[in-house]
Amino acid sequence: MKFETFFIDRKYEYIYYYLKDQGFSEAFISSLRTKRGLILKNDEIANTRTPLEAGDILSIAMNTRKKSSFKTNTHPLEIVFEDEYLLIVNKPAGLTTSPSRSHYDENLAGAVLNYMLNKDPDFVVRIVNRLDKDTAGLVIIAKDAYTYSKLKDVKKKYYAVCEGEIEHNIILDFPIETISNNGINQIRRIVSPLGKPAKTFVTPIKHMKNSTLLEITLENGRTHQIRVHLSYIGHPLIGDEIYGQKSDRINNTALICKEISFTHPKTGEKIQLEIDFPADFKSLIE
Repeated sequence: MKFETFFIDRKYEYIYYYLKDQGFSEAFISSLRTKRGLILKNDEIANTRTPLEAGDILSIAMNTRKKSSFKTNTHPLEIVFEDEYLLIVNKPAGLTTSPSRSHYDENLAGAVLNYMLNKDPDFVVRIVNRLDKDTAGLVIIAKDAYTYSKLKDVKKKYYAVCEGEIEHNIILDFPIETISNNGINQIRRIVSPLGKPAKTFVTPIKHMKNSTLLEITLENGRTHQIRVHLSYIGHPLIGDEIYGQKSDRINNTALICKEISFTHPKTGEKIQLEIDFPADFKSLIE
């Protein structure tokens, strides 16, 4: 089992308060109470009500959840960054991020689990940023609960090709509602006053014949947010069969999470990653 070590610099009445100071969730702290030996103080078994003194060494089990047990697959992974705490991959369009009833055999999570089981047989797949099936780009996987809980404020920059010409920077501030049928969420989302707040910042980068390359950032990050907003203003993304129309120029939605940046939760290092456009995307903008 993987443990993370913390060097205590001041007194705490209980280990619980230290864990809260470190940003661990109540759910994770509760999971440490399920089994003896998940918390060690100076190599001795402790619990969340054990006091801490300056100079103590605290060791916390990082994978307290039951290991992921969904089906693995051998879909190749394009690894962009990896260390002891993080795995960041370039997901191709057409591959779902997580297992579902219709995509149980082939998905990114199953490929990640297959890759990581060779390194950690108790591995739990923790995906930080999920991308739609038709969206390509960078996906972050945290290798333990500490990293997952501490990885905050990931900045993501998307690029898309929409139909028609957008001349100026625009802010799309329209609430998005999930359509449901008999309580079951449907694929399609709509702009609706009954929806959740969603704000999209759009910058035109290049104009092609009857289309525009866009740089996009999000304030909220709702499911299908970019696709819904661009379609709503009459500029659906090329290849978007749900909110626009099928294209003979690309087999998926022309949308990619191309750049991410964040502060590494363990080292404090500023991580900035960028990938190239896929070949089919490039063909739309050259």
